[in-house]
Amino acid sequence: MNRSSLTALSPDQVARLAKRVDQHKYDHGHALILAGGPGRGGAARLAARAALRVGAGLVTVACPPAAMAENAAQLNAVMLRPLADAADLTRILDDRRFNGLCLGPGLGLGEATRDLVRAALAAERALVLDADALTAHAAAPGELFDRLHPRSVLTPHSGEFARLFPDLGAGIGADFGESGLDARRRAVLAAAERAGATVLLKGAVTLIAEPGGGAASLDLTGALAAPWLATAGSGDVLAGIITGLLARGVPPFQAAELGAWMHAAAGRQAGAGLIAEDLPDALPAVFRGLGL
Repeated sequence: MNRSSLTALSPDQVARLAKRVDQHKYDHGHALILAGGPGRGGAARLAARAALRVGAGLVTVACPPAAMAENAAQLNAVMLRPLADAADLTRILDDRRFNGLCLGPGLGLGEATRDLVRAALAAERALVLDADALTAHAAAPGELFDRLHPRSVLTPHSGEFARLFPDLGAGIGADFGESGLDARRRAVLAAAERAGATVLLKGAVTLIAEPGGGAASLDLTGALAAPWLATAGSGDVLAGIITGLLARGVPPFQAAELGAWMHAAAGRQAGAGLIAEDLPDALPAVFRGLGL
């Protein structure tokens, strides 16, 4: 059983973030971020910029046709594809070059979202499920767990965690003392086993677990504190960072670990007064600080 407290990146972890001089963009994967309808695309755009900044070779946002113009007006290096329904997603994923997916930010809570999640999981690509993709399954989380595969990463905050794992939710209260943290760790480990996927529970101490007992934590209350991350859209950026790392071929548990650390480091780099839009643009300075 591997359990660690992530305070600084090891040389091996830094090496996972590096790019070789003999590689081109297609060697670094193609991330696909699903977006909501008109007026609801901001979260997906934040995730897409983060995926691109963390090193995915290509990033595409797929959105309803009515939202294409809105997204085109605000994206440049990120590409666009129209996506009307789950059948469209299945057709898009016939292209095996899409190897890292993100579903949830701004996607909506209805049956259409559940259909998109089913299609994405059936394609068996590495993926992040966040925000609406999690809450949309609150009424019947077992249906989601039955479809999850080991290349899935769930990134709930405490409220979303309690909706998916109501019997475990009592173990993730606001107590970050030793006994409270032990209870949170047990809850997240149990959730990962039940879901059959990596689970990252966001919070002042971020906890990550994978089936089989692997676990890591990132304490953001001390030397690694980045309190200005408590702002709208910050979690969407985290989802995008993890998705970009998955597209680059980083395994799910390691992508969640590295993503959480990079997200917090970007928050510290941007500093007081940051908004979520600042975080992707802070990542180059984080890479430079790692010697990359």
